Amino acid sequence: MRIAIVEDNSLLRENLVLLIGGEPELKVCGNFGTAEEALPAVLRDKPDILLVDLGLPGMSGAELIRRVKAKHQDIEIMVHTAFDARDTVFSAIKAGATGYILKGATPRELIESIHNLAGGGAPMSPKIARAVIGEFQDVDNDDQYLLTAREKEILLGLEKGFTYNQLGNELSISPHTIHSHIKKIYEKLHAKSRREALTKARKKGII
Repeated sequence: MRIAIVEDNSLLRENLVLLIGGEPELKVCGNFGTAEEALPAVLRDKPDILLVDLGLPGMSGAELIRRVKAKHQDIEIMVHTAFDARDTVFSAIKAGATGYILKGATPRELIESIHNLAGGGAPMSPKIARAVIGEFQDVDNDDQYLLTAREKEILLGLEKGFTYNQLGNELSISPHTIHSHIKKIYEKLHAKSRREALTKARKKGII
């Protein structure tokens, strides 16, 4: 089984080469410090598995995954990273990663995860697996009480396409106060835009 490694930490990369290369059924066919260096070689050599960090200099690991998958759907990709933020995890999975192992896993856990991936599995560190499962579980009923009555009014106004001034006139409060409420709404919903806030609010049953 041929494996390519993309890891910008040279010491860790060398250790991964030794670890994986020391397994009878595994062979390291390439190791790279950047996505830019890895991409042409991976597209040319078509390894069975690509082990990739996400926090790379230059092109991100997620973008590398996306570009590789666009050309070779059959290459299995496993993320090996320290990043466990929800948005980072789902960005990598949506890009095409089938495995997601956090740095800190034991050498044996990493090797077993590679074999698991090659056998058709989707190996993930427990913390990542819980995040993925949580995304598909039923929404907690407490979510409907996440926003105050005023915040819900403002969110409904945003849904109708009102501007800050229009919302202020409608609710008899200043645009500055509207802005403060919207900032709190975004924080509570972990949203970065009006569209994202509305999408999450609908999903949680708030509006």
